[in-house]
Amino acid sequence: MPHLTVSVAESQLAGREAPLISALTDAVAAVYGEWARPLVVVQLVGLPAGRWAVGGRVVEAEAAPEVRFGIRAGALTRPDGPDIARRLVAAVTDAVAAGLGERLRKSVLVELAPQADDLVGVGGALVSDAAPE
Repeated sequence: MPHLTVSVAESQLAGREAPLISALTDAVAAVYGEWARPLVVVQLVGLPAGRWAVGGRVVEAEAAPEVRFGIRAGALTRPDGPDIARRLVAAVTDAVAAGLGERLRKSVLVELAPQADDLVGVGGALVSDAAPE
């Protein structure tokens, strides 16, 4: 399952949740295909004023949105893995800019966080232990 956690200043997020979630889900489906749409998990983390700092200083202006994209490691180790990574970063950046404002595009941070099947568990079992369907 692709998991996207978006950290953003609450003031930037308020009222934009649904369009941002839709845009991020569309972005993942555009790269992976429609089969992935029902598997996309999006968590929006709105940080209140005074709870975002850079270099020890509270950010008073718009903070750069950060997206952590949990992805199975196998998707990035395939021969086309580098292309998938580029397409995901571009599509997620486009989605955040569309949802929160084009002015933020150059500051959007997208972190692809690959996880090996033997390091991720769902329902109390490692993914690597699941029987193939």
